Amino acid sequence: AAAGGWFPAGGRRRRRGRAGEEAAEGGAVLRRLQEARDDLLSSGFWAASAGAVRAPLAGCAEPPAHCVCYGLGRFSGCPAARHQLAFLLLLLEELRVPPGRCALFDPAFTAREEAALEQLGLRLLPENEEGKHGVEGSPTLFYMVHCGKALYNNLLWRNWSVGALSKMVIIGNSFRGIEERLLSRVLERDYSYIAKVLKGTEEVALPTHPQYLDTFNDTSVHWFPLQKLKGLSPEVWNFVEEPTYQDCEDLEIIRKEDRAEWHSPA
Repeated sequence: AAAGGWFPAGGRRRRRGRAGEEAAEGGAVLRRLQEARDDLLSSGFWAASAGAVRAPLAGCAEPPAHCVCYGLGRFSGCPAARHQLAFLLLLLEELRVPPGRCALFDPAFTAREEAALEQLGLRLLPENEEGKHGVEGSPTLFYMVHCGKALYNNLLWRNWSVGALSKMVIIGNSFRGIEERLLSRVLERDYSYIAKVLKGTEEVALPTHPQYLDTFNDTSVHWFPLQKLKGLSPEVWNFVEEPTYQDCEDLEIIRKEDRAEWHSPA
């Protein structure tokens, strides 16, 4: 991204016909995204949030080298989703992660939104991973604002080892909040990996701001310090069965085989 903005080089050139219309639509999306970035900066929300983002990096041997974003939503028409995307782009700048190392997936993305993301240099995941993305030894930031609990649970399951979890940072719904809102038996039955990792988790909430009460409410930065993970009982690591959610009444996740139209929580 260019300093002070995200318009790709040549992105404002006039074109003729259908190509010109698509370019104009893409330009409008990027302009609204630029306005969202300016809002985050002028309101002071980004400056206040940056401290929470830096917290997990203080004790990390390696900062995140990659980023995965799930569940962003329809940012071309939804202001909340647009501010969440602008926040993500500021994050990448802060962490010095090139846009090409950030991959996104949301089944709600339109072709126009996918084109805008590609114009920004971001990558699109080719298929629905259901949150089951392995870090493969590379420190990775997962940006999952307002995602369903099953996505976090699946992500933890896919990386269920001391070595992998210690390389992850998750920005998303507060794990403490999930624990407080759910009955313990439901948490342990439906989202067992969230339940088991709680004692190995550090969490810092993003600051509250009147302008973004719905956009970033209940959002925290989570990380898993090596020493905390090593302090968990050995039995915690023995059960690694893939989650199935057969008894879960409110799944909040789109599965690979689902065919119905899906709308992001954002």
